[in-house]
Amino acid sequence: MKWLNYNHLYYFWTVAREGSIARAAEELMVSQPTISVQVKELETVFKQRLFDRVGRGLELTDAGRIAFNYANEIFTLGQEMTNALEHQPAGRLLKLSVGILDAIPKPVVRELLAPALRLPQPVRLICREDKADRLLADLAARRTDMVLSDAPIGTAVQLQGFNHLLGESGVSFFASTDLAKRLKRGFPKSLNGASVLLPTDHTQLRRSLNTWFDSKRIHPIVAAEFDDSALMSWFGQSGLGVFPAPTILEATVQRELGVKLIGRAPDVRERFYAISVEAKLKHPAVVAICDAARKLLADG
Repeated sequence: MKWLNYNHLYYFWTVAREGSIARAAEELMVSQPTISVQVKELETVFKQRLFDRVGRGLELTDAGRIAFNYANEIFTLGQEMTNALEHQPAGRLLKLSVGILDAIPKPVVRELLAPALRLPQPVRLICREDKADRLLADLAARRTDMVLSDAPIGTAVQLQGFNHLLGESGVSFFASTDLAKRLKRGFPKSLNGASVLLPTDHTQLRRSLNTWFDSKRIHPIVAAEFDDSALMSWFGQSGLGVFPAPTILEATVQRELGVKLIGRAPDVRERFYAISVEAKLKHPAVVAICDAARKLLADG
């Protein structure tokens, strides 16, 4: 039997998934020449070219796409085996790896994940915050058990995954004490011409807010845009503009940041999803998170 070098295959698979040798090198924490050599050796074994160079990037050849699909199945199955063995033995630490969309407010993340740490069995929680495409790639590769997102998987995403709606909340607007005192009266029209801090355009919340502003004929001045909700809140706390947060967090936001409520937009809905590769959730910590979240967000 001709044995395949799985290390070479893993390097190839990472390059294909990340889209470039540079990004794969960063992910694997090895040098770019090391990855190039490994991929070349795999091509020699297959007697096929696996990548074509297109501009500064790489594109899979027909043979590369076949190899990538098989590699995806191989490493997915390997991760399934690892997960099964890690999760089964009684008395051992239960590992839970969660991908978190960076736009989700940190207090929401804290509330959603806390039930996992209250299980009778000890849990080691691993959180990775990133953009949706990378988080879903990790989920597909079984490097994470679930992804917390503000939107379901789109039809353009090549992932056989399942959306579990945890719940939703209206949106409230906050600002520093002086700014809130000036803008509270006449809300929401008082936001017209006011400096606001908003999530970036790729988030579902930003799209919903844009629609709401248009419907109310409100034209605020977008002073800054943020991928990270915590950074947006920090700028808002500093008095640099009005910022949104889920209504269910009103008390938490005011207490922890020392800001004041200006008003609410109940018809702007911020939704939260758990995305998994399983239609029926099995991981005990994931089940606990989803059950508790639906109760927490039931009145949102």
